[in-house]
Amino acid sequence: MPKPAYTVAADALRSPLCHLQPTAAGRGDAGLLAAELPHLGYLVLRGRADDVAFMSAVAGVIGAPLPTQPRAALRCAAGVVLWQSPDEWWLLCARSQRERLVAALEDALRGCFAQVADNSGGFTALRISGAQHLRLLSHLSPYDFEGLAVGQCVSTVMSKAGFTLLRSDAQGVTLVFRRSFADYIWRLVERTARPYGLQLTDTRACTDALLTPLLGGTEAPRRQLQPA
Repeated sequence: MPKPAYTVAADALRSPLCHLQPTAAGRGDAGLLAAELPHLGYLVLRGRADDVAFMSAVAGVIGAPLPTQPRAALRCAAGVVLWQSPDEWWLLCARSQRERLVAALEDALRGCFAQVADNSGGFTALRISGAQHLRLLSHLSPYDFEGLAVGQCVSTVMSKAGFTLLRSDAQGVTLVFRRSFADYIWRLVERTARPYGLQLTDTRACTDALLTPLLGGTEAPRRQLQPA
């Protein structure tokens, strides 16, 4: 007999930080706000930036050319692209669109020297905003985040964990990291933020200009962010 097909409902997904309880009411002394951006789609694209066929095929699917400048971030019709290296990009998208995008990319890239991988089960994102967010980052990582322009991203380390930071706007940043490091990174952030006051909230009170629309809700303008 054929095996029955099983599907997992969207509300059955569990984020790695789901055990944390947001504060219902705002705190006047909170210098920082934090919120997990759960259940995004994370697609990894590999190919050569000087391969016209590869670049054209990807652009035809996502709606814009892949960025080639280091640290560049791009808002496109398919989601948000983060430059990782000269031959690697991450496409963050609505989770409901990831299977469609993978299939479309694989079809468009037939015959190209390229790779598409769905790593949606391996990553999550944490938004941190507030007046003290850059000061907090200076305690957590050796990178000079004050020199990172709005519309740029960078991959670096926090103690023993690697992460990618996206600066979507001037109000805050979003950290993208492996789910297996989620509790470790949260504990580092929570401990380091004590002098500044940290309030854990939901995504409606701590929004990312580029990534929050991928969770549903208000559509953000589709534009390419030019690095400064």
